[in-house]
Amino acid sequence: MAPAPSDSGDQPSIKATHRISHIALDEETILWRNADVEQERRVAIYDLIEENTFKPVRSAERGADGPYRLELAVRDGRLAMDIADEDEQALETLIIGLARFKRPIRDYFAVCDSYYQAIRKATPAEIETIDMARRGIHNNAAELLLERLDGKVETDFATARRLFTLICVLHIKG
Repeated sequence: MAPAPSDSGDQPSIKATHRISHIALDEETILWRNADVEQERRVAIYDLIEENTFKPVRSAERGADGPYRLELAVRDGRLAMDIADEDEQALETLIIGLARFKRPIRDYFAVCDSYYQAIRKATPAEIETIDMARRGIHNNAAELLLERLDGKVETDFATARRLFTLICVLHIKG
């Protein structure tokens, strides 16, 4: 009887190679943040680095198999995703229009403000209701991001959710 095929062959799995290993936000874009926002940023980056799927299509077609370094910035009202290899050699920059994200970002900020206030003084049922609304907006925005990345980056829903959180951080004006 032949041995069963295993996942531990010579080729690394897509999940192991096509992933983000480092992420940075353009600090010049971020004008202001409070402790709650800073915590959201830290958690999103930590969770993203721990588990993500990220395969920039053009770079992968040219042989770049990751892991990747990613810097996010807002330039001229667009999201710039600077993608580099582990040696910090630039691979490509993706530019994504943010016009369709204005409302989800605004709604997300509004519900997050309500959530942070509720945590301090609301009942558990009220907090849960606000949190459900927050998750709904976040999920819808992640779906929109997946649509906008289609054909440019192969990624999963959890990665898109965390990236949307970081896009929001880049939009905080104080």
